[in-house]
Amino acid sequence: MNVEWRKSSASDDYGNCVELGALPDAVAIRDSKTPENGYLTLTPATFNRLLTTLKQLP
Repeated sequence: MNVEWRKSSASDDYGNCVELGALPDAVAIRDSKTPENGYLTLTPATFNRLLTTLKQLP
């Protein structure tokens, strides 16, 4: 499957970031430094819950 990856806007100066990719029924997430290690897929609802939780962290 050909996924178009997009880097997080929250990347730091050391290259630590994640990349997101849109799949037909899911959101794919991978480490930009080791893309060969595969990716995690989440349903859109689960991805939204993850973002909501992360935004609440100090």
